[in-house]
Amino acid sequence: MYLVMGITGKVGGATARHLLKQGKQVRALVRNREKTAQWADQGVELVDGDWNDAAAIAAALKGVEGAFVMLPAVWAPSPDFREAKGVIANYVEALTKVVPPRVVALSSTGAHRTSGAGIITALSLLEQGFRSLPSPVAFVRAGGFFENFLFGLQAAQSGTLPVFYNPTNRKSIMVASDDIGAEVATLLTGPAWSGHRVIELGSMVSADEVAGQLGEVLKLDVKAFAVPRAGWAEAFEQFGVPKGHTGPAEEMYEAINAGWMGLGIAGTEHVEGTTSARDVFAAAKNAVKA
Repeated sequence: MYLVMGITGKVGGATARHLLKQGKQVRALVRNREKTAQWADQGVELVDGDWNDAAAIAAALKGVEGAFVMLPAVWAPSPDFREAKGVIANYVEALTKVVPPRVVALSSTGAHRTSGAGIITALSLLEQGFRSLPSPVAFVRAGGFFENFLFGLQAAQSGTLPVFYNPTNRKSIMVASDDIGAEVATLLTGPAWSGHRVIELGSMVSADEVAGQLGEVLKLDVKAFAVPRAGWAEAFEQFGVPKGHTGPAEEMYEAINAGWMGLGIAGTEHVEGTTSARDVFAAAKNAVKA
């Protein structure tokens, strides 16, 4: 039995799919059983609760061979990152009370930095908080998600894909959520380890390459367009980040554009992604057709 947190999200869902494909039993902590009925139909054991309840997390951990944990995505965190700190404290309390044989935690490239990383700071705090856990822990530092470009299926009909990457030909680590799920499932079920592992997950890809692959799927000539720095706040607001709270998201992309998100941080392992941006775009386009 393996506990998967965030099963309704892209990475949690991908992790559960890969575990089920391996014939493993999966348990999920869920707030809304109606939203997760499809997982129950696939044999996933649903436990009521969420990451704001340490007792519920502890109950869900009982008897598992391994646990996958993650933080909820918060694009407009409080200045002190109290949302992340609260969830981390709940995890630490539960994982200290009920000690699974292994824990895999979703982190991000850039989480080795303790300042200047914007919203990735939450994952730096997660890694720091988990260092004292009694279980062996693997931190999966994933690159930027190709799924974050899916808006381009509509936006790029005019031939341009607006991005926050500047210059658009600079490569940074990117990955598909399905590859993250596959790696997490491998870590949960593969050979045991002791202590801490840090896995950098993804491939070096530029926004120009993503735009080109989007163009192949759309059968259009698509070019990446770097949103001018002065227009970032307004652009993030259009993506749903509240006005006046776009600073942490802006800071993250400034860090990426400064070249701080490269591969090869000391003490890390590296796993290449196998799914391309093209694959992600094509799958999304086909899903709409279906």
